[in-house]
Amino acid sequence: MIENISKYEITRDVNFDFTIFIPTWNNLGFILNCLDSIKKNSMLKIQPIVIINDGKDGTLDWFLNQNEFDYIHSIENIGICYALNIARSLVKSDYIIYANDDMYFLPDWDKNLLLEIQKIGNKAFMLSSTMIEPDDTGNKCISLGNYGKTLADFQEKRLMSEYQQYFRTDWKGSTWPPNVVHRDVWDLVGGFSVEFSPGMYSDPDFSMKLYQAGVRHFKGVGNSLVYHFGSKSTKRVKKNKGRNTFLMKWGMTANHFSKVYLQTGSPWDEKGVKVSENYASKMINTLKRMLGALE
Repeated sequence: MIENISKYEITRDVNFDFTIFIPTWNNLGFILNCLDSIKKNSMLKIQPIVIINDGKDGTLDWFLNQNEFDYIHSIENIGICYALNIARSLVKSDYIIYANDDMYFLPDWDKNLLLEIQKIGNKAFMLSSTMIEPDDTGNKCISLGNYGKTLADFQEKRLMSEYQQYFRTDWKGSTWPPNVVHRDVWDLVGGFSVEFSPGMYSDPDFSMKLYQAGVRHFKGVGNSLVYHFGSKSTKRVKKNKGRNTFLMKWGMTANHFSKVYLQTGSPWDEKGVKVSENYASKMINTLKRMLGALE
């Protein structure tokens, strides 16, 4: 695998405020739209690092002919976990963000994240921006708004005039991208766990590793917004059995961790998460772990 991966360090500035890892897999239109939104709507100095999987749709050619963005190319699709980890060596800021290529960053997204980080005053946090999505999937952490599901029907102008109506109260349970951690925290837990390749359930696993390292500040920032078209790559990939991997690794389901430990989607308060496991929930998780071992 490693012989098929090449790094291209283009930027020379070392004073970025945020670094954004953006894996992409033959999604040229979406990655260009994502990068364009970062350029137009960011207030701070942002270092995108694009990880190109395959890239035969024209993505690799486009990046080979530009001199603005750092990028990594893998001949084969190495998935999310390996992609994010290989990008770490190019980071030139204190803060690492992971985002999807089918996201459109809205004005002040970065300023509001940095203001929140400054209020926290330490490195023990994980923050997420709030996604606006076109479909109601039952996710309590998103705001519902349909501005298009493809680039062809993307209503950018209307979104830019209306996005502020989607500001919401901050919420508990930061897990999903775009999320941000300090690079020292990233290094402490070793980035993303490759046993979850190509990536299903790697997000809650990363949050659990942070939790085990002492992080308790998992917060979704309600006025840092991105529009998310919706899993344009994960719908094509052959999925791993991440649910079972998480269960066997941590002794509980990812859903249990999200509901009981992170209290995902609940309104944010400064009391922190106080976990109180009861005997019944422990027994249920033990039973699920035993059943998972049989699959």
